[in-house]
Amino acid sequence: MAGILPTVNVELTKEYRFEAAHRLPCVPEGHKCSRTHGHSYKVEISVAGPVDPQTGWLIDFGVIDDAWAVLFARFDHHDLNDVPGLENSTCENIAIYVWRELRPHIPPLSAVTVWETYDSKCTYRGG
Repeated sequence: MAGILPTVNVELTKEYRFEAAHRLPCVPEGHKCSRTHGHSYKVEISVAGPVDPQTGWLIDFGVIDDAWAVLFARFDHHDLNDVPGLENSTCENIAIYVWRELRPHIPPLSAVTVWETYDSKCTYRGG
C-alpha cells in the first residue's frame, strides 16, 4: 500500500556488538587504562530523515548491516590500537571513527553511540 503515510520524519537505530582489546596511550603513567584490557562494546547506528511514501521506509536496514560488517571485521577480536586512526582508541575517538567510516555509505546517518561498558557511552552526531 504505497502512499499510506504522509511525509513524516523518523529515526531508526541498529545495534551491534563486538569484543576488542585496547589501551589508552595518552593517560597519565600508572593509569589503569594504560594497560591492555578488553571491552564488550555495543555500537548504535542511528539514521534520521523522511519516510519514503513509496517504500514506507527511510532506509533498508540491510544497507546499515552491510556498512557495519566492514567495521565489525576490522574491530572484532582485534587490538583497536592497531587500527590506523585508532591509536588512541578512547570511546570518543571510536565513535568519531565509526561516523567517518560509515557516513559515505549511509547518507542519513544521524548519530553513532559507542558503549564501552554497560554504563559508559559516547554519542557523536557529526560536525
